[in-house]
Amino acid sequence: MATGSAPRQLQLRAAIRTKNGVCVPRKWIYHLTEGKGNTDLRTEGRPDMRTDLFSSSCPGGIMLKEMGQGYQRFLLYNRSPHPPEKCVEEFQSLASCLDFRAFLVTPRNQEACQLSASDP
Repeated sequence: MATGSAPRQLQLRAAIRTKNGVCVPRKWIYHLTEGKGNTDLRTEGRPDMRTDLFSSSCPGGIMLKEMGQGYQRFLLYNRSPHPPEKCVEEFQSLASCLDFRAFLVTPRNQEACQLSASDP
């Protein structure tokens, strides 16, 4: 995650491996809403979605709660495909405090996708 091209804007870039093994570059732009200390983000191009950003002691990781039309999900993004166990425990603890009980860990059967400087 990095600052965006405009004030109060954050940009998240990733390379996501699809089911067929192809790495696809992705980019999300978040706009920070007004208000001191506010962690409410709006996703560009998704007016129905709201995202809360949570602080984490996990190096290279962020925790997000996404809410849209009829759904909520908690996400742990990390630069490493295998984040330290303490990061996963911190994430599960925070999610449990917010009444989330089911956890899905995506399979890591292949090498992580590499994000190049030229990816969007």
